[in-house]
Amino acid sequence: MVQVLPQGRLAYGMQLPVQARSTLFAEGWEASAGPEDLVAVARSADRAGFAYVACCEHVAIPRRLAGAMGTAWYDPVATLSYLAAATERVRLLSHVAVVGLRHPLLGAKQYATLDHLSGGRLILGVGAGHVREEFEAVGVDFARRGAVLDETIDALKAALGEEEFLEFKGEHFAFEGLGQAPRPVQTPRPPVWVGGSSPAAVRRAAVRGDGWLPQGDRRDRLPRQIATLHRLRAEAGVVEPIEIGAIAEPVYVGEPGWDVGRRTLAGTPERIAGSLREYAAMGVRQIQVRFRSRSRAELVAQIAAFGAEVGPLLND
Repeated sequence: MVQVLPQGRLAYGMQLPVQARSTLFAEGWEASAGPEDLVAVARSADRAGFAYVACCEHVAIPRRLAGAMGTAWYDPVATLSYLAAATERVRLLSHVAVVGLRHPLLGAKQYATLDHLSGGRLILGVGAGHVREEFEAVGVDFARRGAVLDETIDALKAALGEEEFLEFKGEHFAFEGLGQAPRPVQTPRPPVWVGGSSPAAVRRAAVRGDGWLPQGDRRDRLPRQIATLHRLRAEAGVVEPIEIGAIAEPVYVGEPGWDVGRRTLAGTPERIAGSLREYAAMGVRQIQVRFRSRSRAELVAQIAAFGAEVGPLLND
């Protein structure tokens, strides 16, 4: 069993700003932000009791998608390693790494080193990816990315385990008698959380995941998805519990005084916590929150307010 969240409690984490600048979710101030802003936000999350900070992955964005997605996507291993040295407790989540783009031995080397350098704080979040051109550019069959990801997860689990000399045999990858060090700090291995909300992704999480990271499921859809995940997990004979996540609506602690959007959950800590506790009633173990902000200072203040005033009410 590979569980890292506090048992019986609702934890909270956040996707970092700056490292992914899609126009679909990035705030205006992030366009001119840099590493010092990223460090300040990660440190504030560390101090505020967040379970994790997360970094996403895209290798290269084609022109057809650049208008919406932008081209600024920081590498998760480099970014999370950089932030490991600037933080003390908060876990480091790749949400998500498109691990099927590279051989699992390469991925295992990178993520084992990250876990080693961070003192055992890695959560390896993985997903199938959706940008065809990225796969074509590195010579990976986009149409078969799901099957490749399934085997890559199995190979990564084997390679990130406690044995120094690795062994795995599959349809796409095979290796044996090859040693990798440093080894991860976490035993028996770092947790693997599977991202995505398609039927294939939910099945992948159910069968192979230590955790599930849904993508875009609204509240009214989550209970059915969670029930399906548990059913598939039982049918596969997996008895270990799974750490289920949810991405909450945008949050603003207090009265904003500016237009934060109609879907934003704003107001008193009691109101916000009461709304977020509804996720726990569905079986969610961790919520990923995103704060509306107009500057780094406002975001840091929001993180601090959430940790001090909302977090303690989530498990009342």
